[in-house]
Amino acid sequence: MKLLRTIRLDASDTFIFPAAAEPGDWAVSGSFAFDGAPANLTGKALAAFRGGFLGIPSLGWSTLAQVVEVDAEDREAAIELLARCLVERYGAPDLDTARIAATEEIDFAASLCAHPANTLIAVRRTAEEDAVREAFRTLRPRADNRPWQVFSFLEARDDGLVDEVDLTGLARGEDR
Repeated sequence: MKLLRTIRLDASDTFIFPAAAEPGDWAVSGSFAFDGAPANLTGKALAAFRGGFLGIPSLGWSTLAQVVEVDAEDREAAIELLARCLVERYGAPDLDTARIAATEEIDFAASLCAHPANTLIAVRRTAEEDAVREAFRTLRPRADNRPWQVFSFLEARDDGLVDEVDLTGLARGEDR
């Protein structure tokens, strides 16, 4: 069985979202947090709408989620944490009702995990007419098991120039 956990490869989530998820939180799509179309969203809230996974229990946002192997106890713990968040933060009427919704959210997150463990998942959310659309893409780990690299920074020469810069975003296993 597999689920999603938030992952932080750099500090960018801490300044692009209203609140950043804690690394290792359970991750769900979180589109329910936007209560419909993002017509009134701006700034950091809009960034969370466009490309964030909701971390549980922090209720912060993460650009990426990682596929992880879990057991039945982990799944139940994730459902229970999300159910409590739904009651305390999102106004679910009671835990029983919240558990039903939490189970659906966790099951949806699990449906995104038909990939090897450690695969990273990114979301892109848009509002089209009266519907929110989500598209998911995967980033697979490097074949040589090197850690994920977000940016490469090179030291500038004394004359202020840089010989080579690699700011390609998420490394997808290729070297530039």
